[in-house]
Amino acid sequence: MGNYQAAAYYFPNYHRGDPRNEKWHGRGWTEWELVKRAEPRFAGHRQPRVPLWGYEDESQPAVMARKIDAAADAGLTAFIFDWNWYEDGPYLERGLEKGFLEAPNNARLKFALMWANHDWIDIHPATRNSPPKVLAPGVVTRKAFFEAGDHMIRKYLRHPSYWKPNGRAYLSFYMIAGLVTGFGSLKDTRQALEELRLRARRAGCGELHLNAVVWGEQILPGEKKVEDVNGLLQDLGFDSISSYVWVHHRSMKKFPATSYAAYREECVKDFRLFRDRYRLPYFPNVTMGWDSSPRTVQSDAFDNIGYPFTPTLDGNTPSEFELSLRAVKEFLDEGKTLPPVFTINAWNEWTEGSYLEPDTVHGTGYLDAIRRVLGP
Repeated sequence: MGNYQAAAYYFPNYHRGDPRNEKWHGRGWTEWELVKRAEPRFAGHRQPRVPLWGYEDESQPAVMARKIDAAADAGLTAFIFDWNWYEDGPYLERGLEKGFLEAPNNARLKFALMWANHDWIDIHPATRNSPPKVLAPGVVTRKAFFEAGDHMIRKYLRHPSYWKPNGRAYLSFYMIAGLVTGFGSLKDTRQALEELRLRARRAGCGELHLNAVVWGEQILPGEKKVEDVNGLLQDLGFDSISSYVWVHHRSMKKFPATSYAAYREECVKDFRLFRDRYRLPYFPNVTMGWDSSPRTVQSDAFDNIGYPFTPTLDGNTPSEFELSLRAVKEFLDEGKTLPPVFTINAWNEWTEGSYLEPDTVHGTGYLDAIRRVLGP
């Protein structure tokens, strides 16, 4: 089939100067601090993971330019930025606004938003002896929703590098249940989404492609699974469905380490299962790995007691990851998913053990795997 569009989720918590981070963690803090301090939690556990490019600040245009070049050279189409906006405004926006949008080569790679409208909880790091505190509630009012929407239109949607996989600007939402909760009813939520489409159209952004992230397994505290996905998304007028990560759909059976190869064989079955289950087009996900142990207090015992104290994926080498890519390519070659889009978790989820960026063990191996499967 060809013409695949591969979009990697980008988690922008690796830059200094964010006001919320400085309030919660202190001046100059980034999530690199958890990456640096990670320790082996069981026999054979590979921690810490060390970035080959160093502990860079993604809000620097030159730093982001290297990421853009590496992603584009490997054959990626876009970064989907995890994008946070709470009742009182934005969070973690500098990686996109100061890094990507000011990078001199941002024409080489598309970008889009996934509104990560979940609660922001105190898990950096998490202790095992008390439930995490909610630092910023994910549910927003109509007022905040349109403040966020107008910001999207003004800052992003008119940018020439904004991703339009089917000619429409791709905008994804992480928590559909939370979106409805903020508006109070399906009718009001549908009207708000239609109003957002209208505002984008009037601003010259063209049409929106509204995407919903769905899952069947709760990971973060506060996540709410949607039971009637087809009915809900039809009522709200969404255009497609995607996944964020494999662990949202299937639990890992062995603790502390589950075989990536065995887990992949189960997860790739979901490509066709979800395509047949959902009425809207389903864009499959390939997950590079999973290890959320860096987000735990390293001196606490590491037991299977819930996120981020979860099983890890073991043996997710570049060659095993390549087999995952070949599986999704085979699925898309059936020609039933149009446009032929898939997502990857993730470009840089270092504290969840899922990253394409080069490390000191495998180098550029994961990017090389994408290049071999998709072509540059």
